[in-house]
Amino acid sequence: MVIYIHSTSPVLPETDAAVAFQGGQFHPNQLGETIMKILKDDIEVKMQIPGAIIRQKTDFGDATGLGKISGEYFSLSAGVDTTPLFMVLEGNLCQCPHWGYVISGQLTTTDSEGIEEVVNSNELFYWPSGHNVKVNEDAEIVMFSPQQEHTHVINHMIEKVKG
Repeated sequence: MVIYIHSTSPVLPETDAAVAFQGGQFHPNQLGETIMKILKDDIEVKMQIPGAIIRQKTDFGDATGLGKISGEYFSLSAGVDTTPLFMVLEGNLCQCPHWGYVISGQLTTTDSEGIEEVVNSNELFYWPSGHNVKVNEDAEIVMFSPQQEHTHVINHMIEKVKG
């Protein structure tokens, strides 16, 4: 399947620039820039357990000093607690920073010093390295994370669930 995304941005030449999406790979436009957007249902499910669905789109961008960024969509049920999933990671905490937006619901993060912060629907958030998350109300969140670090954490959680 090939999908063409057209742009009439004044920065581009007079003809529309097109980006081809083939088999999940995004290609640069005529100026060599990567143009990217993706629907939630087109993002690969990396982990699905009762109460949680984690989707991750790797190679979602590049942040100087952090390397590749992944875009992630989490669907979480009230009561989900990451504490047991992060056991054995450094400090028994997620050691990856995240930037995101709470579409709906409410979550509480706890940092390495025990400080809690509640994040609600329609709020942007930044979670520095060294945190756990508890879901207070069913939640839908979008996050952007350094790919290498968060892939390590997600793979660790997958192994913990396997037992």
